[in-house]
Parts: sequence; C-alpha cells; structure tokens
Amino acid sequence: MSEKIESLLKSGQTSLNLGNPKEAMIFYDQVLAQEPQQIEALLKKGHILGKLARYEQAIIHYDNVLSQKEGHLLALLNKGLAHHYIGQYNIAIKCFDNVLTVKPKNTTALYNKASSFVKSGKIKEGLKILSEVIKLDFSFKEKAKLDIDFEDIKKTNEFKAIIHIRF
Repeated sequence: MSEKIESLLKSGQTSLNLGNPKEAMIFYDQVLAQEPQQIEALLKKGHILGKLARYEQAIIHYDNVLSQKEGHLLALLNKGLAHHYIGQYNIAIKCFDNVLTVKPKNTTALYNKASSFVKSGKIKEGLKILSEVIKLDFSFKEKAKLDIDFEDIKKTNEFKAIIHIRF
C-alpha cells in the first residue's frame, strides 16, 4: 500500500473518530479514486453509507468487498444489517448464516438473525435464537428490551419469559 493511500485511510479514520462521517467519506472516495478495489475504504464507505441510511449504496460497497474476499465477516454482517433495514429479511438472514458458518457462536450475527426472523413474522424461530444469544452474552438481554425490532412482541409471554431469564 502506498504512503498516500495509507495517509488517506488514516485521515478518514480520524474524521470518523471525531464524528465527521461526511469528511471521512471524502478521504475514502479519494482512496477509491486511486484504488477502486481497496477493501478498507470500501468497508468504511459502506459503513458510513449505512449510518446515513443509504442502505442500497452500502450493499453495493459490501458486495464489492465480498467479490474480492469471499466470506469477509464484517462485510457480511454489515450487508445483512443493510438488507434488514430495507426489509429484505430473508437476504439478511442468509448473510448472517454465512457468518455463522465460519463463527457459529458470533453473537452479533445470531442477535441480528433473531431480529430478522421476528421482523419477517417467524417469531418462534427468532425468539429461540434470541434465547441462545442471551445465554452466550447476557448483555443482549438489555439490548433486546430496548430494540425497536422487538417492539411488536414485547408484551407477549414468550418474549417476557426470555427477557426475564435468570442465569
């Protein structure tokens, strides 16, 4: 990697750390203008686009990463989230399943898969996975309580039973 690319990536990360995603995007665009397939810049730009709710564009960047590095876990996770946010739950679940093939106990993938199942109407399957996630990492219990994705089922006995599990 050239010094110039390295410097631009570092400046982009600094901008992100300082809460300036649009400024960071400028740095990543400069990297991609020179090296259109630069994985770190594609990932970071996809992440920023996702944060800006430009999910379709984010998916394109994640697909670009995955075309170069099949099975890239962060690209798969973020692509799954982008599909989730635009209501493409089955595609999101496939992305999370791809992560789980490599890392079966990845709690982030499991939690988001549970959320996608619930949003797609497969509540029983989603709650089963949510229960597993909470057993792996207790912090997801609190996250689920506040998660808007579970809003429609928060008053069900099944959800309450999972959230009130004591370990």
